[in-house]
Formats: sequence, C-alpha cells, structure tokens
Amino acid sequence: MKIPKFKDNKLFEQAFIHRSYLNEVKVKLSSNERLEFLGDCIISFIVSDYLYKNYPNFNEGTLTNLRSLLVNTKSLAQISKELDFGNFLKLSKGEEESKGRQNQSLLADSFEAFVGALFLDSGIKATTKFLEQVLMPKADVLAKNRTLKDPKSLLQEKIQAKKQSSPIYKVMEETGPAHARVFKVGVFVNNSLLGEGTGKSKQAAEEMAAKQALERKKA
Repeated sequence: MKIPKFKDNKLFEQAFIHRSYLNEVKVKLSSNERLEFLGDCIISFIVSDYLYKNYPNFNEGTLTNLRSLLVNTKSLAQISKELDFGNFLKLSKGEEESKGRQNQSLLADSFEAFVGALFLDSGIKATTKFLEQVLMPKADVLAKNRTLKDPKSLLQEKIQAKKQSSPIYKVMEETGPAHARVFKVGVFVNNSLLGEGTGKSKQAAEEMAAKQALERKKA
C-alpha cells in the first residue's frame, strides 16, 4: 500500500504526534487529537456512503454491524500496521518503553488522525480514494464470509431473544497515567454482571466484556 503524498507536510507530521510527546519537546506543537476527531467523522461518513450504495440488500442492522467491524479499533490498527504508521508516531519515552508503536489503540487513533489530515490537505475525493484502497476491500471479505456480527451485537441479539433488558456497559475501573489509560468494563443485564473486559479504550474493553459474556453463556 502506498501512503498518499501531502502538499502540507506539517499536517502529515501532526497526524502522528501523540499528546505524551508534547511534554518532552520545547517546540510548540499540537497533538493529533483534533485530527483524530475529524478523521473519525469522515471515516464514518465515507464508509456509510459506500456500504449504502454497494449493499442494497442489507438492512439497517446489518449495515451497522458491518460498519462497526470495519471501523473498530482492531480493524483500523491492522491497517495502520500494514502502512507502517507505527514508525511515524512521535511518542514520549514512557510510551516508547511500553511498546506504544505496537499499541492497537494508538495505531487506530493515528489512522483516524491521518484521514483527518488527508481530508484537510487534499479534500474528500482523495480521502475517499484512499479509504477505498485500504479499508473497503475488507467490507467485501466480511460480507462474503457473513461474519457481520461483533461480540456486542451478538450479545445484544441473544439477550433480546430472551426478552430481557438490553445489556448495559459500565466502566468499573480506570488505571494508568492520562496518556495510557486502561479501562475495566463490566456488562450487566438487570444488575447482574455477565462479563468483564479490559482495554486501552472503552470500546475495546466493552468488546472483551461482551465476548466473555458470550463464552460464559456457551458453558
């Protein structure tokens, strides 16, 4: 895969500046967090438009599940690895020592920030072309394999089939420094704990909790 060339190299560099890095440099820089916010919205829009146009027989629920699998932390982190985005990251010494360049959450965040930067630099057409090259082929694979259900969606269906209340995810514990939080999340139904999960993001922890709940229900 080729990384698109930028007209403004500063935008490219900003996409990979983790906030932890700012504490260790004297030069005034901005982290990639604002670009990450923008990129997240743009990815969601472009992916939704693509799925709507290319899968006319899929209902809303299936489209939502497919989009969730495409844009979740694991999926975006994998693309970042394929593009070697980890090598571009600017991290603090602490993040380096804790293998931040291989951290799924940081890699996924950098992908979103890169997309935000690409949009600002080159516009929606170039951004769409990029995502069609690196992300959309995964949609076709998922659709053909019918692997459209993420753990949270599967758990939701199983619970609703029993006519119980929808699962509720609660953060039970947060640990680690601000730049490297670890979340512990529990999934509850009618105040009963079904499963727990930990992760570098709430989403990752929720998915792990749902997976544990599903495994317990099989036992």
